[in-house]
Order: sequence, then structure tokens, then C-alpha cells
Amino acid sequence: MAQPLMPHATAAWLVDNTSLSFSQIADFCGLHVLEVQAIADDTAATKLTGRDPIRSGELTHEEIEKGQADQDYVLQMHKAPDPVTRTKGPRYTPVSKRQDKPDGIAWIIRNHPEVSDGQISKLIGTTRTTIAAIRERTHWNMANIQPKDPVTLGLTSQRELDAAVAKAQKAAGTVAPTDERLASDRDALIVQLRAEREAHAREAEAALAAADVDLEGAAESDEIVPGIKDPFKR
Repeated sequence: MAQPLMPHATAAWLVDNTSLSFSQIADFCGLHVLEVQAIADDTAATKLTGRDPIRSGELTHEEIEKGQADQDYVLQMHKAPDPVTRTKGPRYTPVSKRQDKPDGIAWIIRNHPEVSDGQISKLIGTTRTTIAAIRERTHWNMANIQPKDPVTLGLTSQRELDAAVAKAQKAAGTVAPTDERLASDRDALIVQLRAEREAHAREAEAALAAADVDLEGAAESDEIVPGIKDPFKR
């Protein structure tokens, strides 16, 4: 069921201006009945300004009158609110992280100069003017900007950054470095560790075998070192 655009504010208006039951208001606004009760008792965490659903076209006078006449009547939405869609533009960055943007931009410029300003703008969510200022070192706060990985700062994801770098390298005609050497080094390390583990296992088995032989020989010859009690005799 569709809900009003501002359910809490709509509930506040219906509480103040109608005799609808809390259950009817809760069902229409998509709230819990206790939330409506809190609004009615002025115990809600935030004081709400009512929003008239009649003016917004979400309800009609006739629909409200039907609800007031029958407490079991379920209010019907007259016109659902238009869905809110985000307009096309730069990536949204929380306020708490916006101060980190220059550091992330500086890191990309230093480590991946082939990435274009447009790509950086999409990754970080900033303007090309800011990027150009940092690239040309004319930014007003340049003295305090320290290059930091934008992924660590939470400004973008590693997958998006890798995709942008790969696209920029492809456009520039450069080949991204492969990990063949790293893979061979890893394989060699695995072989070395496996050989060391097997060698340790053989040494442990040999030590146990030698200990068994010594114990058997001592038991057969019944040789006891002077001054030391024989551990095999009570």
C-alpha cells in the first residue's frame, strides 16, 4: 500500500484535525500505532509540523469522513506521491567525509596520473575545478593536503577505483602490470613451506623412533645410572 510522502507529519495533522482512530492513521501512514500515540501525546522525540494530506492530494474530505463514520474503515490513498528520484550529478558524500576529498584526490593524482579529471570527479564526487586546483597545486588549502588512499577514507570502493585505473590505462595505451612474478613467488613460498613441514615431520618421527630404541635397550640390559632411581621399577 502506498504511503504519504511525509508519514509522521501527515499523522500529526490527522491527529490534530480529524477524529480518526490511531489504528486508521497508523495504517494509512505506514506507522506503528504506538508512534501515532506518541505523536498525539506530544511524547515523540521530535515535535512535528503537520502536513495536510488533502492539500497534497493524498486524501479527500470524503475519504476522511468515511473513516470517521466507521472506525473499521481503511483509508484509501487518493493520489500516491510522486517517487523521489536522485538527479544525475556527482556522487553524494556524507558531510563527515567531505573534508577528506582533497586528500583522496591528491592520492589519485600522485599514484595514477593517467586517470582523467572526469573519472576522479565520478569516483570522489567533486568538481573538476577542485581537481584542477589540486593538480596544479593552486588549491587554497594545498599546504594541509596529504595524499591518502580514497578507498581507506571511504570515498570510493576498491572495485570502482581499479575499474577507473584500468580504463584510463587502456585509453592511454599502457598495459597494467601483471602479477605473474607475484604468483611465481607465492608458489615458490608454498613449496618451501611444504618441504619444511615435511622435514620437520620426518625429524619428529626419527626422534620418536630413537627414543623408543633407547627405552627398549635400557629395559633389556637393565642398566641403571648410579645415583638415579630406575623409573621402570617401583
